[in-house]
Formats: sequence, structure tokens, C-alpha cells
Amino acid sequence: MLEITLVGAAGRMGQRIISAIFDSGDTRLAAAVEASGHRCLGQDAGVVAGVGPLKVEISDKLGDSVRKGGVAIDFSLPESAVKTAEVCAAQGMPLVAGVTGLSAGQKEALARAAEAIPLVHAPNMSVGVNLMFKVVGQVARVLGDNFDVEIVETHHRFKKDAPSGTANRLAEVIAEALDRDLREVACYGRRGITGERDRRQIAIHALRAGDVVGEHTVVFGAPGERFEVTHKAHSRDTFARGALVAARFAAGAGPGLYDMQDVLGLKD
Repeated sequence: MLEITLVGAAGRMGQRIISAIFDSGDTRLAAAVEASGHRCLGQDAGVVAGVGPLKVEISDKLGDSVRKGGVAIDFSLPESAVKTAEVCAAQGMPLVAGVTGLSAGQKEALARAAEAIPLVHAPNMSVGVNLMFKVVGQVARVLGDNFDVEIVETHHRFKKDAPSGTANRLAEVIAEALDRDLREVACYGRRGITGERDRRQIAIHALRAGDVVGEHTVVFGAPGERFEVTHKAHSRDTFARGALVAARFAAGAGPGLYDMQDVLGLKD
């Protein structure tokens, strides 16, 4: 039985991960962590998640929780994920980080932690989205510079970062496939008299509305035709199940920084 220490346990994703653990049959919630002062501290994590009592109290004592062994999963905030990575590295505990909106410095901090432990970091844990990453790279290489590239992502009104980590990763994959420097060709929305579209541009547009879990579409357009690749997440459960797949992988991996392409065996 794989024991899971969950950071961000009372959040929207945290609750779905608890439910996925409850249903899995081969994982167990060993510890649940939240930020100091959180209103759910001291409550049973299973009750908070709606699956019934699990006899696991939500705590703000990250260090004590990590020492329980198993694998840590963090779906909290960037600054918290860095702290989790540092604690896990010190204790030798594998980590799965599903946090987006990381700065360059915070990504470097995760990479340093990965020198000591297996660390899976991905902007999206969905199996379908990670297949999408592979597909859009292949499509971009085939279509080449003859097609314009536009990325549109839609999420719920509560999402704090934009564009989504998934949209940014899609842009990175496409830029690499087309041998372009994303820093030079990225376009984040448009306004005013923009002039004719630069054919090398890779544009990303972020929509925020209601309770949309997550939708991503990559549009490859040329005169006379358009090719689109779309993924729609209907429930956060798809990300929760993916996080457990990543946790099982991390439990058997050596130190290093991995992503879901590694976990799913999608890398060439």
C-alpha cells in the first residue's frame, strides 16, 4: 500500500485527490497538510473531502508529515511547493508537484530538490493532455511554417495564473518543434491596430468563466483550411487520477526531475 502525504489537502484539487486515494485500492492517505491558519486545520481530511472519516487530521506541520514515508503530492501554491520540495529532499521522500505559475527561480528550486529525490512536476496531470503535448509537436513538425498557431485555454473564474501552465507548455512544445524561440514569437492576446499577423507568431489566449475545469485548443490555420487539437476536462478527477499514476512512478524511480511524459512513457 503506497502511503500519500498530501499538501493542499483542503483545496479543490486536494479534495479530489483524497477521493481518488479512497477509491484506488492501492494507496492510502497517510497525512494531510494545509497552510497555517487554514479554517480546516484539525478536521478529518476524509470528511472535508466528502468521503467520510479517514482518521487523518489536517495539519500545518509539513516536516512531521513528510517523515511518515511514502510519496508527497503537492497541489497548493508555488511558494508552498518550493518549501515542500526542500523538506522532501531533506527527508528523502519522492514528490509529485502539480503546481502551476512557478517563477524561473522556483522551477530552479524544484530542479535542485530533484538532485536528491524523484520529483515529478507537470503543469497538467491528465493522461489526455499529456498525449496532446506529444501530438501537437508532431502536428507542428508536419505542418511547419505554412500554418499559423493559436492556443486558446478556458478555466474557471477562480484560477489565479494566466495563461495556464498547460497552455504555456503547449506553446513550448510547438516552438521547439518549429525551431523557434518562444520568448521572441509568443503573443499573449491582442488589442488595437495590431497589423498583419507575423507568420512565426505563437499566440496564447486565456479565458476565465464560471466553473470550467479546463479546456485547451491548439489551432493550426492556413489559407483554405484549419486543423484543431482540443482537450476538454469534464472533472478534476482526471487530474487526481493522473497524480496517483505519477506517485506510483515516483515511488519506484531514482532521483531526478521528471514530467508526465516520463511517467506515461511518451518520450521518444
